[in-house]
Amino acid sequence: MQTLKLRQIAQITDAEITFGDLTVLVGAQATGKSIALQLLKLLVDTGEVQRDLSLYVDWSGSLPKFFDAYFGEGMQAIWRDGRSQVTWNGTSVDMRKLVGRMRKKKEQSMFLVPAQRVLAMRDGWPRPFSDYSPGDPFSVRDFSEQLRGLVEREFGGVPELFPQERRLKSEFRDLLRRHVFGDFHLKVDKVRQKRLVLGTDAAPLPYMVWSAGQREFVPLLLGLYWLMPPAKVARRGNIEWVVIEELEMGLHPRAISVVVLMVFELMKRGYRVCLSTHSPQVLEAVWVLKHLKANGGSPADLLAAFDAPCTQAMQNVAKAVMEKAVKVIYFDRETGTTRDISDLDPGEEEAGRAGWGGLTEFSGRVNAAVAHAVANADGEGQP
Repeated sequence: MQTLKLRQIAQITDAEITFGDLTVLVGAQATGKSIALQLLKLLVDTGEVQRDLSLYVDWSGSLPKFFDAYFGEGMQAIWRDGRSQVTWNGTSVDMRKLVGRMRKKKEQSMFLVPAQRVLAMRDGWPRPFSDYSPGDPFSVRDFSEQLRGLVEREFGGVPELFPQERRLKSEFRDLLRRHVFGDFHLKVDKVRQKRLVLGTDAAPLPYMVWSAGQREFVPLLLGLYWLMPPAKVARRGNIEWVVIEELEMGLHPRAISVVVLMVFELMKRGYRVCLSTHSPQVLEAVWVLKHLKANGGSPADLLAAFDAPCTQAMQNVAKAVMEKAVKVIYFDRETGTTRDISDLDPGEEEAGRAGWGGLTEFSGRVNAAVAHAVANADGEGQP
């Protein structure tokens, strides 16, 4: 397992993240989850990040200027000279030296899907890197550019992007049809302009009239297409890490279950996956996975929890995932620290652990309020 330690960076006072095959980061907004994941990207893909940014931004070896270009305008303030520290796998990282000297560009090893992925589309087509302002976060610009390359190189002559027989398992296509797209197909429309539309040839629906969930999901779907090549090779190039921020964005709970299953497919293919989430459903999926594994559950049991088809292909996915290591890390707003809550034990005394990083607190309060009201009502009815 690999470990990232952060001290005195933005909202983070002291954080330690030990990564498993699947790592899930939870916590309230603005607790440092995205900053941690973007720092991870910078550490593993330094050369690629520097070379891509250098085409549009001159930071002249300055760490504050680089942070404004990488994290987004105004973000240089996250670093405090003399106090901020980054440690990667036990080795302290001198961030000024890291960004001050151009590193050799190698093929990227991390694919990051940002929470702001909806910004990657303009009028139904992925935006190029140069379409953004210099102050926009690198993660959004990089993701958008990679989607643009995908649709123009690999789908340039393909009229229909979903469903496609050569992309995704048939089980995933069926689940997405039921829970995300319905009767609509994702097509390339070149009549008015090059754009993605939903619908039929007779009635194409442009990007701005799609549902919010469809607008959020299509960039993620294209990213998953890129990560799951149709060839016999399981993984794309040298990609080892996949980061998906807030995979639940805009999606119905049944659609969230499908996306979690697709995350399992990424794990089966050998990717190390990191998620950030505000959805208790994602942690429920992790809880089921861990408890079935601990209690001798079968791949069929795991698939049943997701209402997924129990085909041999899907059982192979479930079996592979049940052999993987899973970590859950809680970012605590009050202390600025992290805690490993991988056990997901609701019986823990400490509130952050018992409440799964705050994701089940509302349910707990609702249950307590209803129980109190029912007890009072029963008491009033007694003689």
